[in-house]
Amino acid sequence: MTAMKTVYYTATSVDGFIATADHSLDWLLSRHSDEDGPMGYNQFITAIGAIAMGASTYQWILDNEPGEWSYTVPAWVFTHREFPEFEGRDIRLTAEPADIVHKQMAAAAPGKDLWIVGGGDLAGQFADHGLLDEIIVSIAPVTLGSGAPLLPRHLELKVTEVAPNGEFACVRYEVAR
Repeated sequence: MTAMKTVYYTATSVDGFIATADHSLDWLLSRHSDEDGPMGYNQFITAIGAIAMGASTYQWILDNEPGEWSYTVPAWVFTHREFPEFEGRDIRLTAEPADIVHKQMAAAAPGKDLWIVGGGDLAGQFADHGLLDEIIVSIAPVTLGSGAPLLPRHLELKVTEVAPNGEFACVRYEVAR
């Protein structure tokens, strides 16, 4: 059995932004990828036992996918805001530090990986505590010029896999310790 990993799995523009300045993902959702292809979502999600996301990501889901919640695993939403919750889903609103929540996530997902959905600063908070193990990023053939940065931290990374998937160049990085 492999050890649990904390993984930041996301997509970015070529110039390193995960969303536009007004939180739009239209640039991403209009691109083709194969969810069953290299580093695709369908294989990735089977290894996930808990997820973490920031308030902006959660707000995007509320605004753009009203009433929909596609995750079946416990989710922690890092926020200081009040949000409506999805009925019957395990969604935990928290203002706790990443290291405290990481322990809660690991306890809720024994033997499974933890997914940092977004955003980049949240992934950085886990990295600040030495808790980010891997980054899997799909790079879209578009530049945005500004927006939410992929990962606003200095990290040393090691490339462990590179593959094309549809319109994306996908790269798996191991976070150097």
